Amino acid sequence: MATANHNLSHYDKNSIPNAKTFRFGIVVSEWNDTITNGLYQGAYDALIDCGTLSKNIIKWDVPGSFELIYGSKKMITQDVDAVIAIGCVIQGETKHFDFVCDGVTQGIKELNLTTDTPVIFCVLTDNTMQQSIDRSGGKHGNKGAEAAIAAIKMAELRRKA
Repeated sequence: MATANHNLSHYDKNSIPNAKTFRFGIVVSEWNDTITNGLYQGAYDALIDCGTLSKNIIKWDVPGSFELIYGSKKMITQDVDAVIAIGCVIQGETKHFDFVCDGVTQGIKELNLTTDTPVIFCVLTDNTMQQSIDRSGGKHGNKGAEAAIAAIKMAELRRKA
């Protein structure tokens, strides 16, 4: 999604289910932690704003974005209604970026296909650190907040389906 002149943090609270009865797991990569901590805060704040009780938000840290897959798989076992996987991979000079981004994307996709708990992909895959800053609480808002809203909607879908 193009983010020029678009703030990712804006949402219509009236169109979102009340999250008071939901439990959420958030798995956060420690790599690029200034970015991932900002994304986590955006997700946490949006969940709280939409009624989630703080005691119903579980946070686990993993070393890097690739480890989000395993962390999310284990988080599913914690009786949560949805998981948010938060990471940040910034383009470098080698193909490592491509392998990590593809692996994490495919891993999260696989969890969504093989389990009954939605796993929300909140992994920034930017070309520069500035782009990541802009999307983790900067001029484009906070992708973590957007992921939290998606998690609430998917938890509600799971409950109703």
